[in-house]
Amino acid sequence: MAPGKRERILESALRVFARKGFYNAKVSEIASMAGIADGTIYLYFKSKDDLLISLFEDRMDWLIRRLSTELEKCDDIIEKLHRYVFIHLSLALEYPEVAEFITVELRQSAKFVREYANPKFNEYLKILRNLIASGQEEGRLRDDLEPRLVSRAIFGALDELLLTAVLSQRASTEMIDDWASQVSCIFFDGLAKIQP
Repeated sequence: MAPGKRERILESALRVFARKGFYNAKVSEIASMAGIADGTIYLYFKSKDDLLISLFEDRMDWLIRRLSTELEKCDDIIEKLHRYVFIHLSLALEYPEVAEFITVELRQSAKFVREYANPKFNEYLKILRNLIASGQEEGRLRDDLEPRLVSRAIFGALDELLLTAVLSQRASTEMIDDWASQVSCIFFDGLAKIQP
């Protein structure tokens, strides 16, 4: 089995899911777009739900690698937090199909929502949680707040804004910059430790 075939299937699934929605997407359409026979998909994936989970894990791996690379370029913890916010929101501009997949299509699979343990999502949130904990250790962020709860609150806001950008189909660089600045201001100024 060619190593590129699995990636072609995932890329095709991303496009078909983004265009038609998870429920309306047919495995035959994904296979056709990938340039393979329908049955070939089942050599790599057990079902359409399995394909959805694999696609999610693949895209989250990519996002985590990208985020880690970008965060290594920052020295200041607040700058790292702002960069996290910006990278998440910029998906709407740079990779709209990935953004739509993450914010809309995943939720269409009851099996995914109900049964998938979500280790990649937890890894993504852990990056944010660790940044918040580091900010607390450095004395830059309030230490009376639980990093796990704060990271989920920030992600919830980012997820809603990304969904808004995807559904409006009018995301612009200016809008994403503005939203990232405002989210950073709301959360990170609110989390800032007040110096006596």
